[in-house]
Amino acid sequence: MRSMRFVLIMLATVLLTACASSGGYRTADGYDRYCNNCGVVEKIERVYGDRKGTGGGAILGAIIGGALGNQVGKGDGRKAATVAGAVAGGVIGNNIEENRRSQPRFEIFVRMDDGRRLVIEQPTLDDLRDGDRVVVSGGRVRLL
Repeated sequence: MRSMRFVLIMLATVLLTACASSGGYRTADGYDRYCNNCGVVEKIERVYGDRKGTGGGAILGAIIGGALGNQVGKGDGRKAATVAGAVAGGVIGNNIEENRRSQPRFEIFVRMDDGRRLVIEQPTLDDLRDGDRVVVSGGRVRLL
């Protein structure tokens, strides 16, 4: 009796395993593939507004401006040109960074196959829509 029960449990386990979802996707050639980074786009929001700058633009601008200013004049004039170039470069670099960071961007909400929910921010949609099957790789969302 005990062995019959064991056989029935094993048979039920095998049959139920065949019904389990692979968590993968079907390729164009009809094969199922498992994908750790795959999911479905739940919603997409366009985001405007300022994001905090890192200060990297100002620093890089100051370095470049200082280097260019150092090429001008001799003696005290060269020192003044270096300082002026560094200040102007810092201001210009900061403005460039702020303009770049304040452009509209998209927050893409993705429900991953393993149950996780991710929000990926990227500057373009690349033809993504709600309900699309996607893969998340390199911090970007792409159609699968």
